[in-house]
Amino acid sequence: MKVIFCFLLFGILCCNAQSPYPKDYFTSPLDITLTASGTFAELRSNHFHSGIDLKTKGTEGLNVYAAASGYVSRIKISRFGYGKALYITHPNGYTSVYAHLQKFSPSLEAYVKKQQYKKETFELEVFPQRNFLKIAAKEIIAYSGNTGGSSGPHLHFEIRDKQERPINPMLFGITIKDTTRPQIHELFGYPLSEESHVNGARSRVKIRIKKLPNGHYISEQISAFGALGFGIISTDQHDLASNKNGLSLINTSFNGSKRLEVDFKRFSFDETKHLNRYIDYTYFAETKKRIQKLFIQPNTPLSLLKDHNSNGTVSVADTTNSVYKVVVSDFEGNQTELTIPIKGLKKELPNPPEPEHHILRQISASENITLEKDRVSVQIYSNTFYDDIALNFEVINDTLKLGKPIIPLQKPIAINFDISHYKKADKEQLFIGNVPEYGDKLYYIPTKKRGDTLTARTKKLGHYTLGIDNENPKIKAINFKNESWISKLRYLKLKISDDSSGIKNYRATINDKWILMEYDAKTQLLIHDFNDAIITDTKHNLKIIVTDNVGNSSTFETTFYRK
Repeated sequence: MKVIFCFLLFGILCCNAQSPYPKDYFTSPLDITLTASGTFAELRSNHFHSGIDLKTKGTEGLNVYAAASGYVSRIKISRFGYGKALYITHPNGYTSVYAHLQKFSPSLEAYVKKQQYKKETFELEVFPQRNFLKIAAKEIIAYSGNTGGSSGPHLHFEIRDKQERPINPMLFGITIKDTTRPQIHELFGYPLSEESHVNGARSRVKIRIKKLPNGHYISEQISAFGALGFGIISTDQHDLASNKNGLSLINTSFNGSKRLEVDFKRFSFDETKHLNRYIDYTYFAETKKRIQKLFIQPNTPLSLLKDHNSNGTVSVADTTNSVYKVVVSDFEGNQTELTIPIKGLKKELPNPPEPEHHILRQISASENITLEKDRVSVQIYSNTFYDDIALNFEVINDTLKLGKPIIPLQKPIAINFDISHYKKADKEQLFIGNVPEYGDKLYYIPTKKRGDTLTARTKKLGHYTLGIDNENPKIKAINFKNESWISKLRYLKLKISDDSSGIKNYRATINDKWILMEYDAKTQLLIHDFNDAIITDTKHNLKIIVTDNVGNSSTFETTFYRK
């Protein structure tokens, strides 16, 4: 009996060690069958996805429920990013996050609007006192929407620990049906030293793969030599959705010895920027496809990567036969295996071609450096680059050419333009803009003016120049006309736009009293809800002032009537 008890105790302890997250604490934030348009740690633009995106049947207004009891610890409303977002802190120390909301529950909406009218702003961030806004488990807290940077109606749902680190919500028992194994779409080989090669190539090379009848993959036999790494393009797909999602786990091995594990279970916001180091950023910049590198380069501080041998790299000797394997898994444990047979073959390779002539500056990644020419300077701070590089730096008239946007940066660089030679009238309307490789539209970069110097901070190399915005923003009424009666309307709608530097802020009043107008940057709509009951008169004088990012402003004034 004692032996049996010890065995049971050991089993319980092992289970707890393997599953440290409570699986019966949180419930689904939606009361529909869950399907996902985005999975945890999925590869996104400049970051890992910090939650799961739950589909809402292509509509807005679905009930959103608190996943557990707690209190509202943060509410944030932004034109971009998460849009309308709600944060609930729970007694067990975790925080759940609900984003892209259409609106909050009536009691929370009343609290939020009170704060908005008090501060006279649509964009808002408040941190209510502990237990001031208590929430019960499964209480309706909001309604699903499409606000902020959302590309379609859905609910973004997160669970964070006490250190504000996002954790895969599915670890807590949130389930999404998935019986389909992941797919591996493409395979790449990376020679990692001067003497290395893959199929006679000194640099990244695509390797042909074939899907087997059992669902796994095998590549062509490759000839290779020296230090090598591999990379894959791979996705998963859930049963009830047609969209592609990210993986949950990647394991690699070489001749049966484990090399690298990529575990998409948890990460910190401090490290999410290093996604651009994890992927082949040059390839992404050129093709918009993300290769996941299955080897760790220097200065890659990602807790997702677990090195088991040689930073995931392999060493192939001449005349040897080796096997490299990749196993990709989704959260439900469906696995797909890729086998790569390798024939060791040392080759005498031709010298690489001489680089094209550029005006190059040697940049040490560990040092601060300032590049200057004519009226332009660039401040590069230590550890902006992951590696030492030779950077193209040219200034022609008012255009800066600083490398190409194929190199990831850890930190923003500061670009400065001296505008002392411009006319006084023009100085106020100048800004720094990014010149895209294709098209002729100049993209505004947030620009600060100090005396005769314009400064912009950016995490992207490329071409930058001065732009001038001398046009005022546009304001147009959508659902009403001047001097009209609109008693039957619940919403007042206007469209605002700026074709150059973009909208910075706006202010709306009726009879000189500030009113809340929600702004949707995607539709460019300003909307006022008459249910706010701010105005009580019959005759209403509406005034809206819209300002762009260089200070140009437009004023819209009209009169309407309402009982």
